[in-house]
Amino acid sequence: MQNPIFNAIYKKIESETYANILGLKLVKLDYGYSLVKMAYSKDIENMFQTGHGGAIFSLIDEAFGAASNSHGTVAVALNVNVTYVKPAFKGDTLYAEAKEVSRSNRIGTYDIRVMNDKDELIAVCQAVAYRKKDRLPFLD
Repeated sequence: MQNPIFNAIYKKIESETYANILGLKLVKLDYGYSLVKMAYSKDIENMFQTGHGGAIFSLIDEAFGAASNSHGTVAVALNVNVTYVKPAFKGDTLYAEAKEVSRSNRIGTYDIRVMNDKDELIAVCQAVAYRKKDRLPFLD
């Protein structure tokens, strides 16, 4: 049996205009976990012809949003702290993996790592979500 929460999140991300502009694809989803990929393209380059930090942040944010909302209630970002370790280069496919570290009724903490397809660490992130009691509005 397929999970209706996960199906709704997959569908919602597939229809996001911003995610489509950047080529963000939700690869895997579980409770408190997600894996999102983004192929490097010229559209995400910065002035040094490497992956723009904002594009990498967007990849992180998509993984964070999917993982933190995977329990079926609205979760919104309180704090996101990113450390960029290595630049992304032309030809890379980037993966953001978000893992829930802790979760209470109100707060969720997530460890997010961005890797390229060569298994090189691109960025690390600690993110904190505020967990509302509201059911995800797109579940119905």
